Amino acid sequence: QVQLVESGGGLVQPGDSLTLSCVVSGFSLDRYALGWFRQAPGKEREGVSCISTGEEAVHGDSVKGRFTISKDSDKDTVYLQMSMVKPEDTAVYYCAAAEECWRIVGTYGMKYWGTGTPVTVSS
Repeated sequence: QVQLVESGGGLVQPGDSLTLSCVVSGFSLDRYALGWFRQAPGKEREGVSCISTGEEAVHGDSVKGRFTISKDSDKDTVYLQMSMVKPEDTAVYYCAAAEECWRIVGTYGMKYWGTGTPVTVSS
């Protein structure tokens, strides 16, 4: 059974750092591109970051230079390191798997995703 379980969300202040984790079960981390998308209240889904099976990272324009994605195959875990967070980063963050990174960054045709972890950036 495939499961993607996110954790690490919470309330942080602008400029802070936060790391989200996603534990994957049901397939090897090398099988799919893995990444994150987010959805803020009343807004469309937005692709955040993705790491391909070839370890290439792709980021959405709004988070470039601030967010880093990585994975640890020994722990079956994907991480999203968020730094210099802004109020506009407030959203529910979802971990996702897809055949290619463009599907996660474009939030189109993803294979699996989790139930999300909320992040609120506020002073």
